[in-house]
Amino acid sequence: MTPDLAAGTLRLALPKGRMQGGVSTLLADAGLPLRASGRAYRPTIAAGCFNAKILKPQNIIEMLAADSRDIGFAGADWVAELGLDVVELLDTGLDPVRLVAAAPASLLERGRLPRRRLTVASEYPRLTADWIRNGSLDAEVVRSFGATEVFPPDDADLIVDNTATGSTLAANGLDIVATLLTSSTRLYANPRALADRARRAAIEGFTMLLASVLEARSRVMFEVNVSAGQLEAVCAALPCMREPTIASLHGDAGFAVKAAVSRALLPQLIPRVKALGGTDIVIAALSQIVP
Repeated sequence: MTPDLAAGTLRLALPKGRMQGGVSTLLADAGLPLRASGRAYRPTIAAGCFNAKILKPQNIIEMLAADSRDIGFAGADWVAELGLDVVELLDTGLDPVRLVAAAPASLLERGRLPRRRLTVASEYPRLTADWIRNGSLDAEVVRSFGATEVFPPDDADLIVDNTATGSTLAANGLDIVATLLTSSTRLYANPRALADRARRAAIEGFTMLLASVLEARSRVMFEVNVSAGQLEAVCAALPCMREPTIASLHGDAGFAVKAAVSRALLPQLIPRVKALGGTDIVIAALSQIVP
């Protein structure tokens, strides 16, 4: 299913930088591969009904709020920082990060920030100011524009920045002292686009395609053969989405049972089903699941 709009109608903003690879793969897995155009920042999408443009995530939020884009991908951290009116449609779970405060160990007193005037460097001045106020800290914010981790100790006492693993912070001698929020790549919409019936239908169809891929990534198709006497026991053990699919084996030799199950449960599920009399267990990858 592709959005039911004329070519180029739905204005889609794609993220530049670390989010770009995950979003491109997600779109391709949903049957909507990106194709490079003569202008690097304006790719085309196979479905043909998108006016796509690549922007920095923080600019995507601004463009959605300004009604120049209908939908776009950005991090939840930038939505919280900018405080603009956008609607979250889908959390992809891609590129998870934490927004943290970090300081040199030499600054800390028993693992805590000292009670004196501090300077905090951050690309997130609004969220940093909120954290300072809520923590009753005596501090001022210095706006950074990248490479925030290099500010301490010469140009700032500590920083507020996003981190995926903490390795960059550690490499720069910084210890995490607080987590302000967690973030990931999410799909957002312009509220005015959702108020338009045709665009809303297209946006909902697009969101469903992406959600079907994300659901499939978390599940596998579990297939097993079982005798008639053990059929109910095996079915009861399968944590399927609704009910398992059951088919008779040739020559009334038993039944073939299959269900889409959580990938994370396989280490416990396979031995359990085997112990219940299941045979010929097959695990298959899924590409999309639409409930």
